[in-house]
Amino acid sequence: MDNQVIQAILDRKSIRSFTGAAVDRAQTEAILRAGMAAPSAMNSQPWTFIAIDDRERLDTLADILPYAKMLKTAGVGIIICGDMSKALPEPMTGFWIQDCAAVTENILLAAEALGLGAVWTGVYPNMPVVKAVCDLMKLPEHIVPFCVIPIGHPAGKTMPKDKFDAARIHWDEF
Repeated sequence: MDNQVIQAILDRKSIRSFTGAAVDRAQTEAILRAGMAAPSAMNSQPWTFIAIDDRERLDTLADILPYAKMLKTAGVGIIICGDMSKALPEPMTGFWIQDCAAVTENILLAAEALGLGAVWTGVYPNMPVVKAVCDLMKLPEHIVPFCVIPIGHPAGKTMPKDKFDAARIHWDEF
């Protein structure tokens, strides 16, 4: 594939095992910059982030998140949150979820492009997990944790999955 963007998309995979090496803050900032380049409904940008590189805090977060145990070896964790003070009014409030999903995908692709590994671990709408993250991170009421992305240097080689399925494409009508 000649196009670097398409190649990064096709190469992206979920990495769940990391070496434990640090991810430097310049890389983390580049990843967050890519995340914030995502589209959002009416350009509302209802997102905010918590970047965690403190080992103790990553370990504590891993202990409370059922699907994010790999934080124990990740170099950084990014919590993507919806900022309800920036969300659109009803009936469009729920677009914050789509906006945060777009940010999440951009972050995953940016990590891949930088040679790092990452995985999307869900928080919202699992309300007991939402509450646990809110309590641990001392989030104000208008901030809702959407997901946690462990990022790090992959431990081993993982190949991307070819998920293309022509049977799922319908031309001109269903």
